[in-house]
Amino acid sequence: MDTARQRELILDQFSKQAIPFSKVPAHSSDDTNRLIIETAGIGADDTVLDVACGPGLVACAVAEVARHVTGIDITPAMIEQAQERQRASGLTNMTWELGDVPPLPFSDSSFSAVITRFSFHHLLDPRAVLAEMVRVCQPGGKVCVVDVFTSSPEQAEAYDQLERLRDPSHARGFAVEELTGMLWDAGVRDIGTAFYGAEREVEEWFSTSFPDPGDVDAIRRLFEDDLGVNRMGLGVVERDGAIHFAYPVVILAGVKT
Repeated sequence: MDTARQRELILDQFSKQAIPFSKVPAHSSDDTNRLIIETAGIGADDTVLDVACGPGLVACAVAEVARHVTGIDITPAMIEQAQERQRASGLTNMTWELGDVPPLPFSDSSFSAVITRFSFHHLLDPRAVLAEMVRVCQPGGKVCVVDVFTSSPEQAEAYDQLERLRDPSHARGFAVEELTGMLWDAGVRDIGTAFYGAEREVEEWFSTSFPDPGDVDAIRRLFEDDLGVNRMGLGVVERDGAIHFAYPVVILAGVKT
């Protein structure tokens, strides 16, 4: 797939998802936001860039502790939701940018910390985006990538099949080792990791998803077939007549050399 087509898919999907995505408890948990902030080592003196910030869920949480936070996203509807969240939170130390990456529209060494969450699995060239994140980070600053991870080639194939049906803008999932290697190759050292699970119920999950017509039944069958099997790595279970699962999420954070 070419870059222009992928950009169209991302804009289409996330324009639709902007409002429902911003209301998902699993994406705005205080505990997971705190874990990201602690793993990335973000403190009161930091100026932070959130790449592909979406509706500002992480950015606004970081702004509670950092000196200043800038969020950038390609989707106007997401930036609108982020601005609303900022206003509702009474935060005055934030700036929003509408833009794509690469390149990032910032000078070298503009920020003391650069983070991104749930973006890499949508990217055709995540290494190019990571290179830009590192470029705009100050030497000695923190670089943090948060994303769903896969644990084997077989599990990745099953997971990618599901996600592409649900969200055509999904490119592929990455193993923790692959993500770590990307950071290392980009000049990030002292890489630490933390993990959490983003729990969802399938029918609730559909309310924030916009698959192509006719794919919903196929997605349901994939979940039903994975009960007690775990081919997709999502720990699919049935509770009280509903199917639940949890995205395995890794936080990787290190220091720019």
